[in-house]
Amino acid sequence: MTFSRRSFVAASLAAVPVLAQKRAPLVYIGAYTSEMNKGITVARLDLSTGALTDMSLAAEIPNPTFLELHPSGRFLYAINEIGNYEGRKEGSVCAFSVDRASGKLTPLNRVSARGSGPCHISLDKSGRMAMIANYGGGSVASYRIGESGRLSEAVSFVQHEGKSVNPRRQEGPHAHSINPAPDNRYAVACDLGTDEIRIYKINPSKGSMEAHRVVQTAPGAGPRHFAWHPNGVFGYAVNELNSTVTAFHYGDGEMVEIHSVATLPEGFKGENWPAEIRVHPNGRFVYSSNRGENSIAAFKVDAKTGKLEALGNTPTQGVMPRNFFIEPGGRWLLAANQRSNNVIVLEIDPKTGKLLNTGKGITVGQPVCLRTLAGS
Repeated sequence: MTFSRRSFVAASLAAVPVLAQKRAPLVYIGAYTSEMNKGITVARLDLSTGALTDMSLAAEIPNPTFLELHPSGRFLYAINEIGNYEGRKEGSVCAFSVDRASGKLTPLNRVSARGSGPCHISLDKSGRMAMIANYGGGSVASYRIGESGRLSEAVSFVQHEGKSVNPRRQEGPHAHSINPAPDNRYAVACDLGTDEIRIYKINPSKGSMEAHRVVQTAPGAGPRHFAWHPNGVFGYAVNELNSTVTAFHYGDGEMVEIHSVATLPEGFKGENWPAEIRVHPNGRFVYSSNRGENSIAAFKVDAKTGKLEALGNTPTQGVMPRNFFIEPGGRWLLAANQRSNNVIVLEIDPKTGKLLNTGKGITVGQPVCLRTLAGS
């Protein structure tokens, strides 16, 4: 029997295994649960077009309003903003394993938040500890993460004390976020109720933290969330009560204020509450969300000083943009409009930092938090 050259090539190609095409990144959406939404939603982000597709329920769980992914991509963590956990007036914290093929989440365990109104969770850079902030209780707590991804009971718990000048919103402490510093030796916690940023020394191997320093912000500012610049030197706090962003210089557990800038355009009239802040992966731009004006405010970063220059505000095509996230490639910004039940996609101009409306998005009940995970 003889073979032609064409049949030989065809047979050879057939013998070569076909490599699986890499899937689009997963997008996890935390939300307040309702008839529209039963828990954590998952979708896929098309990196070439910005389209969100294949939306489904990843895990059914009450009020998973803030999420964080493990550095390995194997686990996801969520706080549950609930009023009762095992008979106590506390929220809870959940651990899940991630199926990267389907996006589905499998529960691992659930533990007490040790306070009411949990609203934020972060992990240290090694993925060995989790830290949460309890808005209602005005406290922070930390947990060990085991090799299996399960959470320990709280290793550290710190009750904040104090109040500030706004009698309606600052009658007591309201811890709103806690984030590890770039050196992974400290973490910063924003307390909206006391106008303080509290710095904690962390021990990832033990999952513990202890008080280190307190940085005072402007009276009535209401620091809410915090984001680090890639250089590890600059940090930015978004202030909910006076609609500003404050820049800081950081080093070895110490922070010094640089300046503050407004998140709103001149002439805006009405109530507004900034919610989230992010630094672009290239370090050239900072973004914050405005609930009320319903926009994402963009700023240019001075690479030498860390100061910010306003670039303008872009509408989010919805109401009350709570959280937003920039995918690691830096091209797409996804924003969760809590009151209008939608997640929208904006494109980032890499040269100017300005945001472009893509017209793309999905409907999700009361979305609050967004996280992306690279496709497998």
